[in-house]
Formats: sequence, C-alpha cells, structure tokens
Amino acid sequence: MEKTRQFIEKLGFPSTGGSAHLPTSTKTFPDGAQYRVELPSVEGPASFEALVESCKDYDVHIHRISQGSGIMLLTDEELEKMAEIGRRENLEVSLFVGPRGTFDITPMQHASAGKIAGLRSQGVDQLVYAIEDIKRACDFGIRSILVSDEGLLALVNECRKAGELPDDLIVKISVQMAQSNPVSIKLIQDAGADTYNVPTDLTLAKLSEIRQAIDIPIDIYVEAPDDVGGYIRHYEIPEIIRVAAPVYIKFGLRNSPNIYPSGTHLESTSIALCKERVRRAKIGLDLLKRYAPDLKTSEKGAEGLAVPVQKVAAN
Repeated sequence: MEKTRQFIEKLGFPSTGGSAHLPTSTKTFPDGAQYRVELPSVEGPASFEALVESCKDYDVHIHRISQGSGIMLLTDEELEKMAEIGRRENLEVSLFVGPRGTFDITPMQHASAGKIAGLRSQGVDQLVYAIEDIKRACDFGIRSILVSDEGLLALVNECRKAGELPDDLIVKISVQMAQSNPVSIKLIQDAGADTYNVPTDLTLAKLSEIRQAIDIPIDIYVEAPDDVGGYIRHYEIPEIIRVAAPVYIKFGLRNSPNIYPSGTHLESTSIALCKERVRRAKIGLDLLKRYAPDLKTSEKGAEGLAVPVQKVAAN
C-alpha cells in the first residue's frame, strides 16, 4: 500500500489512517504465531466435511471451526463424527453449550428492551443442564466449548479445577456475551476464559486497548453475519493482527440467513454457507499475504489448539 500512500501525499492529503500510532502487540500464541484462522457456524458433520474439502480446493489453512446450534442438538453419532473429523484434520472443534437464554420460555429476549438477556443461562436448572451438555461433549473427546454466560464460565472453571471437567478443556467466549472494554474483558479472563470473541464493531484503537489489558487470544470477526453487524473488514486484517495479536481472524458471512438451530432440514443451506465462508477466507488470506506476508501463523495442531481426543470408554 506504500506506493498508493505516497501518491496521495503528493496530492497534499494525509495518507495514513488513525491506527498508525497504535502500538504493535508483542504477544503471541505459544508457538510464536500472531494469528490463527477460525471458520464459524459449522453445524454438523456434513457441513464439516464440505468445509474441509473446500479448504483443500482453495488451499486455505485453518485452525479452528466453531458451531452455534449447540451440543444438545447433535445426536451421539453426529457428535462422535464431529470429534473424529477434528482429530483427522488436526483442527480445534468448538461447540456451543446449550441450553441458553434463547432456548428458554422467557419472553424477555423478544421484547424491545430485553435483548440484553441474550444467550445467558436462566436459573440454576439451565446451569445444571449446561454442565451436563459439556460433560457429554467431553466424553466424545471434544475439548473446546463456547459459553455466553458469566456464571456458567465461573462454574465451568470450578469444575475444571475440581476434576469434574477435563483440565485441558478450552473455554471460548461467545461474541454475544458482548463485554466491550478492557476492564470488563479482563474480568472474564480472570474468571477462566481461554479465548474471547469481542463484539464485531470495535475499532483498531479499542482492540489495542483490550490487547494491552489481557493475555488470552482475541477472536475477531473480519466478516460478520448480518445479525451481528454485517461488517466486512478484510483490508483491516493486517492492522488487526498487528495491534491485537494473538488473534483468531474469523470469517463469518455477510448476506446469509441465521440458521440457528440447524438440522437436517437446513443441511443443504448450511453446506453452501460453509463453502462460501472458505471462499471468503481465501480472499481475506490472499489479501493478508499481499500486504503483510511477514505476519506469522500456526501449523495445524499447534500448541494450545484444542484438537479433539479419543472418545472416553464407557464404564
């Protein structure tokens, strides 16, 4: 971009944006990488297999997939297959915990002022159900989960410390938990979060503030689904990585339907969306290679990735 900036300067205009003064993050993943790649909304084994094939077709290298419909809406066979594909491909498989607020009978989240309730767990029973959901996933070898409630996060952390859940279980925070400042997100890190998905509308300066306050990886949508903003930030990817590393750059999909909770009735749509997310990732990663080829990424199965383990044998 330097040649373009120089030309603009010759015309008498400023040629650098507001991020030039922001500090470069010196933090990295355990292997020294500055960024990894996540593809979200991989809702079942058929979608996962289609995504893997598309990654091969486009020569796209990813590290983590995530799923939004929830562990509870996968059959045992599907859950086992998700873990099996993750092991085979050496990828982290992060599954959303259910039930959560949107599955409950409360009308609050459908009210105009009630959306702040979001996906949070309602009542003790939902916390119990959620821990049972996590235990089931762990029994099938899953070692990464998505949570959207602060109390559930704290409870999961206590379960890990007590041996009720595996101590190598990675807790990924959902974008819909929505803390947006360094103090709030530091509290979530201290409560046991291993990786934090920030809201989609944070500027580079705000991302830099958060990075200076926390050490865990930040998950950042560089293309966001419409229902969480619909932003396409591909050209910002190099600067996002520079100021906020270590980051998972996350390719959602603009102009796509919300299919949560998914199932066989939406399988063809889910597969099509997964294939297009890979194509979008190809576009974004090619841009990254053009403008910031020196930024470092991880190999598959790198240290810190929660690749599924073998299924726990039944007692």
